[in-house]
Amino acid sequence: MDSIDIFIYVAEILVVVGAVIAILMPLIKSLDNPASLVKTAIGIAVLVVVFFIAYSISDGEVLPKYAADPFNLTPSMSKFVGGSLITVYGLFIIAILGIVLTEINKAVK
Repeated sequence: MDSIDIFIYVAEILVVVGAVIAILMPLIKSLDNPASLVKTAIGIAVLVVVFFIAYSISDGEVLPKYAADPFNLTPSMSKFVGGSLITVYGLFIIAILGIVLTEINKAVK
């Protein structure tokens, strides 16, 4: 095992530790104000609903070349990936529209 492998493992561990801390610290801080947890729960629920709408309209079709090795893609995996992509596209469009409308609103005022 050379030093590059060790650095990759250390980097992966640091990313996991950072992600855990980034999730747990705001939750611990929000225990002082439980009303803020309601807003967070509503945001998560909206994201879940948007994903399931995108998942339900996505297609589960898999081409034969992707169903075989090395991909081994199943229709359910294809539907999940399609739902994820549609969700990302939709949220991206909403974000761009929000930025444009905010800038127009600031320019008018």
